[in-house]
Amino acid sequence: MIMEEKTRDFLAGRIKDLANRAYLNGFVTHTDFLSVSEIAMFYQILASEGVPGNVHEYCGASYVVYGGAEDAERAMVCFLPDYLDEETFLVSEKADNTVLKCVHIKPLNNKFADDLNHRDYLGSIMNLGIERDQIGDILAGDKEAYIFATPDIAQMMEKELIRIRHTSVRCGIVNAADCDIEPKFEEISGSVASERIDAILAFVYHLSRSEAQKLIESESVFIDGRTAYSGGYDLKEGARVSVRGHGKFIYLGTSNTTRKGRLFISVKLFK
Repeated sequence: MIMEEKTRDFLAGRIKDLANRAYLNGFVTHTDFLSVSEIAMFYQILASEGVPGNVHEYCGASYVVYGGAEDAERAMVCFLPDYLDEETFLVSEKADNTVLKCVHIKPLNNKFADDLNHRDYLGSIMNLGIERDQIGDILAGDKEAYIFATPDIAQMMEKELIRIRHTSVRCGIVNAADCDIEPKFEEISGSVASERIDAILAFVYHLSRSEAQKLIESESVFIDGRTAYSGGYDLKEGARVSVRGHGKFIYLGTSNTTRKGRLFISVKLFK
């Protein structure tokens, strides 16, 4: 808890400084890549200062949460000067990536390449001495991957990342819009008794409520990057949930109520 408070205090000071610099000096500022829990903490900081969630402005500067790809888990908070709106910023970034870069990784020889996964790519990057906050999402596909990174780190990877496990690879910096790997998901809907996390886990993964509760008790459930300790926690729309050994989903919220008072909900379940 003490460590979380220190992280929150540091983040609060950092975003206030970045927002003020964007507003006063007239240029884009941004954080490094934030984790899911840090992004949730960012919104909590704003809420604690009375900033509504639908108002994308802080200390006079508009902000955009941007990770290079739609539904990015790891993202930067970018603060914009008054002459730049969110739409213009995103269009500009799509044409010419400036706050982040995208690195495309492919084996030198597909025939002798290992089947590499997210952990393989991340491990090799960490072995270069790169800090995690300099790397965004890693989108791994068949014999290739796209990795979002800060500009300096992208250049470093292009030069120094030459091997992953037993596979020799080449890295090239490409436009983020060239990334054609998207997370696969299925949208599912149904009725639950409430928005409690144990009820929704039971629905999503076809478990009994007691089985869902056991997952929570074993600290295997994470909501927005934080461990869930109680089955009675009500999920909020947009919450990202990951369950060790089962997968992850985004809670899309309620759409209706049945005649018997049950809630009709939807989730985006990642495959």
